[in-house]
Amino acid sequence: MRAIRELEQQIRGWIRRHSYSFFSSLGTLLQHKAGTLMTVTVLAIAILLPLGLYVTLINVDRLDIKQEDWNAVMALVSSNADAQDVQKLVEKTKQRADVDRVTLVSPEQGMAEFSQSSGFGASLETLTQNPLPWVMNVVPAETAKGDPVTLQLRIQSLMASLSEDPLVESVQFDYKWLQRLGRFLELGRAAVVVLTVLFGFAVVVLVANTIRLDVAARAEEIEILALVGASHSFIRQPFLYSGLWYGLMGGVCSLILLWLAQLYMAGPMARLLDAYGQSFGMVSLSNLQVVVLLGASALLGWLGAFTSVQRYLRLLVVGGSLGRR
Repeated sequence: MRAIRELEQQIRGWIRRHSYSFFSSLGTLLQHKAGTLMTVTVLAIAILLPLGLYVTLINVDRLDIKQEDWNAVMALVSSNADAQDVQKLVEKTKQRADVDRVTLVSPEQGMAEFSQSSGFGASLETLTQNPLPWVMNVVPAETAKGDPVTLQLRIQSLMASLSEDPLVESVQFDYKWLQRLGRFLELGRAAVVVLTVLFGFAVVVLVANTIRLDVAARAEEIEILALVGASHSFIRQPFLYSGLWYGLMGGVCSLILLWLAQLYMAGPMARLLDAYGQSFGMVSLSNLQVVVLLGASALLGWLGAFTSVQRYLRLLVVGGSLGRR
């Protein structure tokens, strides 16, 4: 029982000590409002840059670019062909060994899609007949497994074969702009990773430098604590919580800046999407992503503070006083 009571006392002491350091470090930061605000603002901007690019990619990725149809060959069927002939052509094409699937778009379906995406629905209703032909989208087999050279040869062979059919007027294979957009998205995701690493390191360095100044200002206090037997963990504790607060406040401020930026860009984004026949509201981070961001920001701040304080504690051990060997 005595051992249990001693353990409980140690736990309560640990909780009281950390609670005091947690809130007192926040109070210390709030006492220096101007300096804290400038530091937090710089941290928020450093966090916002990769965060803003990531959110932008999320919204761009929601565009319906139909990536699964990038390797599809589009065959325009002759306007003289009837529905029965077109179905026979589709079945014959499906039986090819180099074909994965075939999608048929009727003139009515094509007109409905064009009317919806172009915005000329009322004008198109005045047409006496539908000028659009049957369209057959042919996806080559195993496009995901084939290398680019093999895929290109397979597509060229398929296009030549389809062009020889008397029911096919023309064959098109235009996917370059979609591929470029996809590659740009991949480049953007890679840039997010690089910027996250670089600006994460910048956050650590900035917090470390700020805590270094705080430690230098309290050098005599730290030396007295060391002389009366205070442990390194006890000396580090308030500075680590200060770094944590810096990172956490920087993360919160970056979310506010992100919200303001999205509020400003909502109008231009809506007009851009309307020009492409699409409409959806801009999305931001999910609740889980917000928690991860704040946790990562606080961790980076803590890491920067630990790096800075640990260096000064080593100086204290080696030289007996901070900064003086």
